[in-house]
Amino acid sequence: MAIKTGQDLIDEAKQQIEQVTPEQVQEMQARNEPVVYLDVREPNEWNLGHLPGAVHLARGNLEGKVEALIPRDKRVVIYCARGNRSALAALTMKQMGYEHVSSMARGIQGWADINGDIEG
Repeated sequence: MAIKTGQDLIDEAKQQIEQVTPEQVQEMQARNEPVVYLDVREPNEWNLGHLPGAVHLARGNLEGKVEALIPRDKRVVIYCARGNRSALAALTMKQMGYEHVSSMARGIQGWADINGDIEG
């Protein structure tokens, strides 16, 4: 088996999932689309601020707890700090049968760069 780096895994995940930009997320919010925004950062990162109405579930707890929080038929946009953990999380959820899941490219940093609303 070929050895892969963490970056290799992230790059592969990004090729297998849908990514949306922070600008597209703002448009979804403006249209009041029914979307679950899932923050997969660590609790200390969450406490610094997050998208309004987001659900928090740290990446390390995803596989064990996501099914109790989010039904598989919901549209989910996952984000983290810069879009790497969220890409891995999106691939995991896709493998778990979530069909409408995507990762927000550039993460909350990209969200802040476009002056997106942050609460907390």
